[in-house]
This record gives sequence, C-alpha cells and structure tokens, in this order.
Amino acid sequence: MADHPTPSTHVWPIPEIEYLPFAALEEGRPVALVTSGPAWEAVKARLRLPLVWQADVRQASLAGWEVYRQQLAKQEPPPAVLYAVGGGLAVDAAKYLAAKLALPLVCLPTALSVDAFLTWSSGIRQDGCVNYIETKPPQRLIVDFEVLATAPPAVRAAGICDVLSIATGCWDWQFAQQRGQNRPEQTYIPYAAQVAQAILAGGLDCAEAAGRGDPAGLKQLLDCLALEVQLCNQLGHARPEEGSEHYFAYAVENAVGPGLPHGDLVGPGILLMADRQGQETASLKRALLACHARLDFIPPQIIEQTLQTLPTYVQRHNLPYGIAHELNKTTICG
Repeated sequence: MADHPTPSTHVWPIPEIEYLPFAALEEGRPVALVTSGPAWEAVKARLRLPLVWQADVRQASLAGWEVYRQQLAKQEPPPAVLYAVGGGLAVDAAKYLAAKLALPLVCLPTALSVDAFLTWSSGIRQDGCVNYIETKPPQRLIVDFEVLATAPPAVRAAGICDVLSIATGCWDWQFAQQRGQNRPEQTYIPYAAQVAQAILAGGLDCAEAAGRGDPAGLKQLLDCLALEVQLCNQLGHARPEEGSEHYFAYAVENAVGPGLPHGDLVGPGILLMADRQGQETASLKRALLACHARLDFIPPQIIEQTLQTLPTYVQRHNLPYGIAHELNKTTICG
C-alpha cells in the first residue's frame, strides 16, 4: 500500500533544523554524498565536504539503492556521515542508506520541493505505485535561504502541494469515517483535522511569497511542512495530508513518466479531487500558480483516462479510502 507505515512503539521526530549558509558549514568527518547532478552543480562551489564516496541517484527503487549500500559497506576509507544534497529522490535514498548502515544523516535541500526532508520514511516505486518504507529522518536539516530562493521556479516551493493536500486529504479522512471505511488505527480525530486546517491556512498565506523566493515566505512554508509532518508523526499516519490527490499523482505518473516535479503531479490532483469533493478550488489554484506548479502539463486525455481507472487503481493497491474510490462517470465529468 502507499500509506505511510505506522510506528507501533514510538513517535518519530523531525530533524534538528539549522539556518546556515552552505558556505559556512564545517565538516571534518569523511563524507558519503547522495545527490542529483543538477542540484550538486548548483551548490558544490559553496560546500567544502571531505568526500570519500558520491552517488548521483536517478531512481526510487530498492534494487538501485541496494547497489549503493553494497558499495558503501566496502568503502575504504569508510564514511563517518552521510549527506543528502538535492531534492526528494536524493534524500529518500540517503535515508535508506543511513538506516541500513547506521550512519548519521545531514540533509541540505536545494529547493523546498517536498516534505521528504523532514520525514522518517522513503518512497519507492513498485508495481506502478508509490510505497513508503520505514527508514529514518535526517539528524540535521541545513537550510540556506539564498540557495532555496535561487532554485528553479518549478521546484523552488513545490512542497506547497504537501500542505495544500491537507484540503483534500482531510476531506477524504472524514469521508472515510462517515462511510465506515477508516482503518482502526486511522480513526478520524476532529481536533487533529482542525490543527491540519490551520496549517493549510498558513500554506495559503505564504504561497505567493514562497513562490517568489522571499526568505520569509520560504521560512513559513518550511514551518508549515514541519508542522504537517510532526502532526502525522503524532497520529502515526498521513491521512490529514495524503488522500485521493496523491493517489491521482501515483497513477498518472505511470502515463507521463517518472522524474517530474512533485507539483506537476500532485498539484493537478489537488484541484481535480477538491472539485469532485465539492470544495472551493479558487484559493488552492491561486496558491499553486503562485508556486509555479504547471497545472496544464498533463494532457487532458491522460487526465481523463487516469480518472476513469482510478477507482480500480486505488482498490488494487489497497489505498486508504477516499473520493477516488467512488469516482464514477458523473463525478469524473464534473
């Protein structure tokens, strides 16, 4: 299934967050680096890391990550710390490696593209869906607002989608409760939903500034992401922010291909599912456009095909109940 795994004995923390220019970062330990080519090229001149191993991650698969794990296990000299520089794919792979090799992990995001920098799970593509496996959160998150501000617009604040998805995720959560479809460990909690709605309001409030790259706007978006993640950590599941909008993104990725910015897939999913839930979408659309989500990127015929098959898709992958389970020809046509 593509729901975040439920911790049974403890509540995970978010990382320690430190606001520091990358150029001021000092690291004396031997470093293993997990990154992506464009992200590393954008910031490598700012960093002085004693690298002993480096990988450019291009796929979210256990098989690929296991190759890196085996390389690191034999690395001489061995690394004493793992760094992740870049976006969600790099940090998800790094969290897996850090957990398997018992290494401390430091994350240096080059854009606020997703909430993965703050979470304790890693997303892998498997059988046409995203599955989340337990790994570990970074120990430290180093945030350089100048780096974030100069990131490409399409990814600079794409993490807004993991805040705006509260609108559709919380709706699905309550809808599932009304239908008697919530899993016992995911019972709808009204006060938690209200907390999530306050975080959503913070995201709507900062979208324009974050999209421009204003430091205050980026800081507020980061705060919203951190609050959203810790709320889900406390509850032990991601229902307040992950629902049918993410299911649409998982499904449509099979048609448009992997590697697209988070906002290009989840952003349209938020608007499509909110509309089918009967929600107002104008404020959500304004926020997405302010953060440069490409809402017209997916061809209309692919959107239609994905919506037609989404009820079968969510049942096949045993995804938590939501409006996607009840889409029919009438609701698809709006």
